[in-house]
Formats: sequence, structure tokens, C-alpha cells
Amino acid sequence: MMPLEIKILDYGDIELESSFLVLGHNCGRTRRVLTLGFLILGGPYPVLVDTGYRSNQIMETLGMRGLQFHENMIENQLARHGVRMGDVRFVCHTHLHIDHAGKDDLFPMNTTVVLNRKELEYSVSGLMHPQYPAPDIKHLIDRLHTKSALRFLDLEITGPVELMPGVYCDAANAHTEGSMNIHVHTADGIATICGDVIYDFNDQIVNPFNEIHDAEPRTTGNHGTSKRAEKAAIKKLLSSSRYLLPVHDRPAKIEGGMVVGRLHDQVPGPVVQSLPQRNWFPA
Repeated sequence: MMPLEIKILDYGDIELESSFLVLGHNCGRTRRVLTLGFLILGGPYPVLVDTGYRSNQIMETLGMRGLQFHENMIENQLARHGVRMGDVRFVCHTHLHIDHAGKDDLFPMNTTVVLNRKELEYSVSGLMHPQYPAPDIKHLIDRLHTKSALRFLDLEITGPVELMPGVYCDAANAHTEGSMNIHVHTADGIATICGDVIYDFNDQIVNPFNEIHDAEPRTTGNHGTSKRAEKAAIKKLLSSSRYLLPVHDRPAKIEGGMVVGRLHDQVPGPVVQSLPQRNWFPA
């Protein structure tokens, strides 16, 4: 088997209130963030993780601003890598929030959407209601009634499940009740697509906002699980993967549980930003 690669897709930006991303950080100030997708290549068929948001207008239902332009359209992002919509075998979802599952209806029904069963249940529970908009979830219900259009995982019970050689789905136990991480075995170690378990590496992990404890991550301002679960999920990611790929920040390279560098549009790929080594001993 060839080692797998992950290509980063740019679905457009979102402007939102800063403390949504990191709890208590810059309350009332607007921040612009990326919305990324991930194309896994090198296996028997292309696999896509997350599909972005449906339209600029739908983001206004959350009081946010969508900044999606022609080049950000999903078919154009896939075409940059020679992939057409119908070539994609699986569309996996870290979770089903408004900015992650907005383009599923553009894929044919024989492209199977893969999700943790608990996430579809959670999406109709009303617990984070406005973040699960009607057109996205109703489309998934159409898939629910179409042969082979959905694949359900029960990750809390089974543990990690292999989707294809080198690609494993695993319960995230954070952000939403049904979120999952996707572990990809690359030539340079395990790269984990972690959805919204992490929003912002710098303010949550590298220099965690308003944190005095050593190696203690900060939570996002938008989660449906407990603070303990959020922090533990981040710590688990930092201890188990060589690369972490969230949806709203560029990928990070991890060594010894610490962020040591950043990447841009593919993993593995060149480290485009290295962090200075901490000077443990004064000269």
C-alpha cells in the first residue's frame, strides 16, 4: 500500500465573535477563520472529510458572515487535485455542524456518507440546534432512506474502526456528543483530522489564554460536552498523533505532546512555520 497523503481544501472563511473559538478570549471582537476540508489520496479511492458550509447566506442564521467565493466551491477545490465529485467513495464527517456538512447533497447517492451514529442522533436532539440547519440534516435523512447512501459507525462501543487501509475513525468524545476523529497513516506517522476538538492552536495550546497550569489546554467557547471531556480530548490528540488537522486552523506538527511546527496545504508536507525552541537553561 502506498502511504496516504492529505490535501487541504479551502472552503472559504467565516467571520464570527472571537470568544466562540476560545472561551472568554477577546469577547465582542470579530475574528476571521478558515473553513477547511481534507482529501485523502493514495488509497484505492479518494476519501473526503467534511464539506464546508452550504452558502454565505446560511451562516447569517448564526449571526456569522460567510466568505465563500468561486474558487472555494467544493468541485473547484477537488478539481485542483484531479478529483471529480463522483470519484469520491466516502464523505466522512467529523461532525454535522453547519460549516462541516453543507455540500453533501451535491454528491451522488452512491458516494457513501460516513458518520458516527450518535452524531446524527445529536443533530436532531435540539441541543445545539441552530448549528444543525434544516437543509443539511434533511438531506441526511434522505440518505438514511436510500440504499448504501449512509454508513453508521458506533465508535463509543467499538473503538476505532478501519474505513480503508490506513484510515481509522475514532470517537472524539468532545465538541459534540457524536464527533469523530479520522486517523490517517502517512509516510511520516499518524495524521489526525480532528474537526472542532481544536479551533486555535496558539490560543488553546501553544500560549493558552489565561492559563497558569503547565500543559493545560483551553477549551473552545462552543461545545456540547463537559470541560473535563474537552480538555482530555485535546490532551489525547497531543499524545497520540504526529500531525493534527483541525477545520479552522492550519495543520500542526506535534512532538512530545507539543506543537513544534505548522503546515499549509498538505500533510505530510513541508513545515512552513517552525516554532522557536524553548530556552530551558539561561545562558
